[in-house]
Amino acid sequence: MNVHADTAPLPASGWPVHIGQAAALSGVSAKMVRHYESLGLLAPVGRTDSGYRLYSAADVHTLRFIKRARDLGFSMPDIGELVGLWHDKGRASAQVKGIAQRHVQALRQRIEQLQAMERSLQHLTHGCQGNDRPDCPILDDLAGL
Repeated sequence: MNVHADTAPLPASGWPVHIGQAAALSGVSAKMVRHYESLGLLAPVGRTDSGYRLYSAADVHTLRFIKRARDLGFSMPDIGELVGLWHDKGRASAQVKGIAQRHVQALRQRIEQLQAMERSLQHLTHGCQGNDRPDCPILDDLAGL
């Protein structure tokens, strides 16, 4: 869901919301909300007199941004950079594109590695009789034999 902070659905209780509501509205767990705060991906939020965190619509929007970036596989450092660039209206889009291009290259390398693993496993499983005998080329390969 791609919702802007100013159009985020208003909870029945109104804004700001407690961590459970922020988590539900953003699609991340409360534990992850706290984790993102500890990493500095989310600006420090207000607190009630009793210490409960209070999240604004903008905070929820940032959490959605972070979730989408995680869904695309960006690393936490990259997400930190992207969040900073997103909030910087004077940014150059070239910076954002550079981060995305580096990530695409890393994904391509990872895909190549996964395909090589798949080919190796396909070869090993093809060579395994899969019967009642103890001989197993898969285990032999894992053992370096």
